[in-house]
Amino acid sequence: MISFNYESDFILEHESVFSDWLSNVIESEKKNEGEINYIFCDDDYLLGLNQQYLNHDTLTDIISFDYSIGNELHGDIFISIERVLENAEEFKVSFEEELKRVMVHGILHYCGYKDKSESDELIMRGKEEEKMKMFHVKQK
Repeated sequence: MISFNYESDFILEHESVFSDWLSNVIESEKKNEGEINYIFCDDDYLLGLNQQYLNHDTLTDIISFDYSIGNELHGDIFISIERVLENAEEFKVSFEEELKRVMVHGILHYCGYKDKSESDELIMRGKEEEKMKMFHVKQK
């Protein structure tokens, strides 16, 4: 089950559309969906986690804690809305596009994709693009 939690003023509209999309992404990678929590927060909140758990004193857009067991994905994905807004501006994309990229990035890490080396990062970016194309909002 995918759940959305808020430690900031941001509220994700159409939660069910996002959770359906992420469930489809997980299924497309031949994984099983366990308990996955998205926590939307601000820079200070995420910086505190980064310092406390990863010994990094830098701002970041996402931190994911992976509790997966075999092919069943479990974890907590913390996203700084402030970073997503700034990155969207920097990369000249919409906020929603950047948010989707970051959200699926966490899931892809749980699926085993890495981004530490240049070659791994290229694979990750390709997977992000592929999975973002799976996002559909039904028109009324």
